[in-house]
Amino acid sequence: MTHVEDELNSQPECWTRAADAAAGHREVLPVPGERVAIVGCGTSYYMARAAAALREDAGQGETDAFAASEFPHTRAYDRVVALTRSGTTTEVLALLGRLRGSTRTTAVTADPAAPVREAADGLVVLDHADERSVVQTRFATTALTLLRAHLGLHTDRVVDDARTALAEPLPEGLADCGQFTFLGRGWTVGLADEAALKMREAALCWTEAYPAMEYRHGPISISTSGTATWMIGDAPDGLARQVRDTGALWVAGALDPLAELVRAQRLAVTVAAARGLDPDRPRHLTRSVVLAP
Repeated sequence: MTHVEDELNSQPECWTRAADAAAGHREVLPVPGERVAIVGCGTSYYMARAAAALREDAGQGETDAFAASEFPHTRAYDRVVALTRSGTTTEVLALLGRLRGSTRTTAVTADPAAPVREAADGLVVLDHADERSVVQTRFATTALTLLRAHLGLHTDRVVDDARTALAEPLPEGLADCGQFTFLGRGWTVGLADEAALKMREAALCWTEAYPAMEYRHGPISISTSGTATWMIGDAPDGLARQVRDTGALWVAGALDPLAELVRAQRLAVTVAAARGLDPDRPRHLTRSVVLAP
């Protein structure tokens, strides 16, 4: 079993621990009414987008998400939350350093001894969700679970659905497709982007992601026999029929969206194995991006 497989299979337990611990981190996590930005790089950026949409939809306050390198320094925020598994990513550390003394910052990381400990005002450590793999799975989803629980949006059903996602077979014929498109709505747009990233990182697949309503404005033209379109969350009316009419395989998101992401992680590992690839050694990637000064 690869590190990626081992780590993605442990997600139900990781989520339960993070949800139980959320109340103990209230002092460093956003409070209702704060204007908040959530930042990250790569996978953490997509989790930031999902968390920002959830918080704003919950009426907790205006919440934006940015890649750490693209943070708009002309805007004022009450708090910036940085998601960083390694705690060493160059762009995150640079941003936190620039914000020191002017904006409250919180980092969510897997390594309590990483440089981000000194860079942020507050720290949440999810060391039980740390990973040996380059490809992120459980840390990202556990960080998002922590933020969902902080908003009061986590339930036992989410964990049950994750176990179902790990136990049930993938849809027949899905792993044989040559192209994959993931769709989302609202907070699940970030999850769709993350699912597509997993397929590219682990399996070198031709993969795309879009907001579901935008899919019909051009991208559906690539759908045909041998392609798959996977909806994470509830689909817009009529979209499943339109996709099936193209000859593509339609995959409905019947589980909690975070559990659907677990299914997509499994697909990435399955396709990688079928192509003779090692998902623990993705091409051109490292566990943390640290840029030379």
